[in-house]
Amino acid sequence: VGEEQKNTSSIVLRTEVLPKLAHVIIREAKSSGFSPQEVARFSEYSADHYNILGIGAGLYKQYEKVMRSLDFIDYDDITLASLRALENTNIRNRWQQETFAVFEDEAQDSSPLQEKLINLLAQDSNHSDNPPNLIRVGDPNQAINSTFTPADPVYFNRFCKHCEDQNNLAIMNQAGRSSKVIIDAANFTLRWVNSQWVNEIKNSQKIESNKTSFDLTKEHIPFRQQDIHIVKKNDLELNPKSVGKGLEIYTPKDIYTTVKLIEKRVIKLFQNNPEHSSAILVRENRQSRFLVENLAHLSKAHGIKIYEVGEVERFSKIPEEILKILRFIDRPHSAEYSKSALEILEKRDLIATQDLNTLVTYPENFLYPNPLIKEQKQEVLQARHYCCNLLRAKLELPSYQLIPFLGMTLKYTGSELATVQKLSDRINRQIIENNSLKATIKTLQEIVSVEGFEGVEEDNEERYTKANQLTIITMHKAKGLDWDYVFIPFLHKDVLPGNPWVPTAAKFLGDFAFAEVARAQIRAIVHSQHITQGLIREIPEPKKAWEEAAQLKKAEEYRLLYVAMTRAKRLLWMSAAHLGPFRWNVFQGNKTINLQPKIPCPIIPILKEQFPESNYVDIYQV
Repeated sequence: VGEEQKNTSSIVLRTEVLPKLAHVIIREAKSSGFSPQEVARFSEYSADHYNILGIGAGLYKQYEKVMRSLDFIDYDDITLASLRALENTNIRNRWQQETFAVFEDEAQDSSPLQEKLINLLAQDSNHSDNPPNLIRVGDPNQAINSTFTPADPVYFNRFCKHCEDQNNLAIMNQAGRSSKVIIDAANFTLRWVNSQWVNEIKNSQKIESNKTSFDLTKEHIPFRQQDIHIVKKNDLELNPKSVGKGLEIYTPKDIYTTVKLIEKRVIKLFQNNPEHSSAILVRENRQSRFLVENLAHLSKAHGIKIYEVGEVERFSKIPEEILKILRFIDRPHSAEYSKSALEILEKRDLIATQDLNTLVTYPENFLYPNPLIKEQKQEVLQARHYCCNLLRAKLELPSYQLIPFLGMTLKYTGSELATVQKLSDRINRQIIENNSLKATIKTLQEIVSVEGFEGVEEDNEERYTKANQLTIITMHKAKGLDWDYVFIPFLHKDVLPGNPWVPTAAKFLGDFAFAEVARAQIRAIVHSQHITQGLIREIPEPKKAWEEAAQLKKAEEYRLLYVAMTRAKRLLWMSAAHLGPFRWNVFQGNKTINLQPKIPCPIIPILKEQFPESNYVDIYQV
């Protein structure tokens, strides 16, 4: 048992912990201008016996070595190279003379390195003491990328404070997109979240008692204290009128009742106004697929098109999925390749969710158990059946038929199958003189890593907002878009704002995730240098860094909800069912599964109390 646990832990390290750590630390460090050597030096400032930054620095160094060997560059290399080029006085003067001014949009999503670059370009080469000719436009309250990119709204907030001190800050606080009640609900949400945040900070004594009001409100809370206002009456484009009450909040019996309520409301809305648009905004992709499965009949029954944005985006993932399956077929004894193939089968809902690390610790025992191996559980037998079918295909099919076979096995449908066939045809043309599995894998690797692959159906924003269409889209993807009617279901506390979570298989390392700890540590360094002009204060140890990462995510999740709410023009529909799945990423939509009691997102009962006319009775539980 000890040896098996050791092997399982090794697989978790290689396939989960270290890849995630590498991805985060390379993005965070490189986009902040730190080299692998500097990251290694920073580790000396941290009281971290895990030496997470030191491990990350080693991964970062290896990444740079591989990139140089392949003559590759990444996005951050472009920014860093630009800054290095501008260090040359002649080059800098030339570019500054050719640049009258710099106008930046979505400035809340910029990193300090990007801010440095545009500041340099906006300087007057003949009068370097003058302020840069720079206009930055952004909304810190819509900063929703900081937990998966190096962006952080704290920098734009500080820029705004600096501009305010110089009397150069212009506030645009009128919005004509939404009806008044939707704007009121969004403003109330902002104020309530901030007030709760401040109270929690005071109660937990995380800040000193002598902190000023500015320190508290500007640096420690999720939102900038700024309300949205409706446009003035003499404006050419007034705010739209609400449909019904404009804000509807439901607490249905369960997630299936939620879908029935959405269905009934959508049908009525489009019967009255077929020229309008609507969308369901979800937090997780699995919620999107659940909705599609239960609303697909609306197209035939009522002529309402269901457009799932995630389905279109999955086309770009098809080559990568096919590559992982082919690697497994080629080398089934590899624990990494076996796990990758099983993850795809699990994601496609072809096998039950289970501990994949246990299965792939000894792939031969999983795939071809001998009489001494104890009887496998039903879900393991199901996974084994799929994997053995894949391996049998290698023996029974010519290599040029493998990719179409995998498309059928993975149960791709419609445009997905067309994309698979397009991919297969392209590869077969390239390897016509050497048609083999290894040649197929090599060509597919080049497509995935270097060239990219465009699916059969292209994507554009107009498809999201068509009339008489119900678009199902994630909250992140919805930013910048709007619809007449917006539905936001499944607003439960464990989804939004969510709870910090460490996979059970990785808990042998501690009750925190290495990648998130590294992210918080790098950001602490950047923040410290940004404030102290280069000096490095103490870097938080893992437990404290994990807590800071959790707070960062919580703040961003509330900003994400704010963005979602402000996508609605005439009707904002929100719900939190009493019963839902334990976790959406393991939910397969089976009605026989036991649903769990769910706690609503904290803002739901508060909004119901603040806007009592929006509280609707669930007719399906009366």
